Amino acid sequence: MRGRFFVLDGVDGCGKSTQARALCERLARVRPQPPLHLREPGSTPAGERIREVVLDSKLALGAASQALLLAAARRQTLEELVRPALQQGRDVVCERFHPSTYAYQGIAGELGGELVLELLSAWAGRPEPDLVLLLDLPLERALERRAGSDRFESEDEAFQRRVSEGYRMYAEGVAGTVVVPADGDVERVAERVWKEVERAGL
Repeated sequence: MRGRFFVLDGVDGCGKSTQARALCERLARVRPQPPLHLREPGSTPAGERIREVVLDSKLALGAASQALLLAAARRQTLEELVRPALQQGRDVVCERFHPSTYAYQGIAGELGGELVLELLSAWAGRPEPDLVLLLDLPLERALERRAGSDRFESEDEAFQRRVSEGYRMYAEGVAGTVVVPADGDVERVAERVWKEVERAGL
């Protein structure tokens, strides 16, 4: 049996890591193997190096260069970790994927959403996620939760609003994407996530 590939994405502060852990715990109780929990960019040695570069606010790096680096990191994650896990029947839960690149570099970074999707499809398009769950949190709440100061977290509110709009556009335009309200306590949001997994029949 092939494993299933789940993505949790959304603006900074929406609770991706918390919900990814909760989903992994739930899957581990009902599946024969524990799921593989990944983050993007990262998870591989090459991906972690790329993550450092992309998030370093002290380095001048335009949206196009960011997108190319992110595509490289994602390709490595797919080939090195995701594909083998799925072939072994192991589920994969990944924090961030194509929606983030679309929202941050394509829309907020003004590179263009279609161009970003073409890049990712060509160089990091397989295997595709079985289900993308976008955690939707009001921007004001997300801004309150922000704790870091990396390249993107330190951007102004106008940038963050464009990011939020980018996620909305992705959800409306890309099949296999489900929006999950992320306001409320952790357990309530986790139940919403699990219901979407069940609804998808995965």
